[in-house]
Amino acid sequence: MNGKVIAVCTSEKKGTAKTEVPFIELRPEHGIVGDAHAGNWHRQVSLLALEKIEDFRARGAEVDFGAFGENIIIEGFDLKSLPVGTRFQIGDALLELTQIGKECHTHCAIYHQVGDCIMPREGVFTIVLEPGTVKAGDEVELIEADPSRAYTAAWITLSDKGAAGEREDKSGPLIGEILTEAGYNVAEGILIPDEPNQLKAQLIRLADQRQVNVIFTTGGTGFAPRDVTPEATAEVCDRMTPGISEAIRAYSMTKTPKAMLSRGTAGMRGKTLIINLPGSPKAVRECLEYILGPLEHGLAIMMERDSECAR
Repeated sequence: MNGKVIAVCTSEKKGTAKTEVPFIELRPEHGIVGDAHAGNWHRQVSLLALEKIEDFRARGAEVDFGAFGENIIIEGFDLKSLPVGTRFQIGDALLELTQIGKECHTHCAIYHQVGDCIMPREGVFTIVLEPGTVKAGDEVELIEADPSRAYTAAWITLSDKGAAGEREDKSGPLIGEILTEAGYNVAEGILIPDEPNQLKAQLIRLADQRQVNVIFTTGGTGFAPRDVTPEATAEVCDRMTPGISEAIRAYSMTKTPKAMLSRGTAGMRGKTLIINLPGSPKAVRECLEYILGPLEHGLAIMMERDSECAR
């Protein structure tokens, strides 16, 4: 599939409209040279479909290219329907889709002007894999996401003291290390307090916008009043997978009888698996090493890379 670059835009300050420029220079691990959103993170370059801008203009709003904070306006693709991992070849430059839409916290300049912004709903975000210069009129080749690429993962630590800087978080980074060694692409690691609404928001973002294959949480699964990780997890899941949490508890019971006090759960939101792990680094390592083998088969079925076991 091919599309076309209609315009390219940059801004020197975040939260402001971007302005159209003759060309942009893309660099790996950075983004667009001179743009406010450049940096070594997962939202280096934003894309918006021309068709969505035209629809917005048809409602009577006069908006210039860049008004929604987009870097590249592309014609020919329904961008938000593309899966994370899709790539865009534009001349020598190669971009990879990393996130669909975004949460709007403070509202940008265009929202304050006309009362709406389509970027959170229709925009997508990419990282730069190969450098190059991009300008209006360039052809865009869409490269489908590789179905055999490494599974993506994220971890979330729930800890009031950790989030307040009163305790070092060792469990979350340990999850990241173990998963990386096992061949997973760890997209994000997050430390938040034991707040259910924060956890639900992060789980939804990672599942819906970043389309992470598996999310591991650590902490908040016990009997304390603020241990609400299982409840928050269940609220965002479409289907529960009780066998995983049962297996974790059964295995942990061989280590300590106190494992019966763990209330951790597991479930699926779309094609994202969410698993609650215990809070201690020792238990995290033991549980992960126990479930990672069979878990890979489950992920393959969920992602339709493999079929169900023979009956």
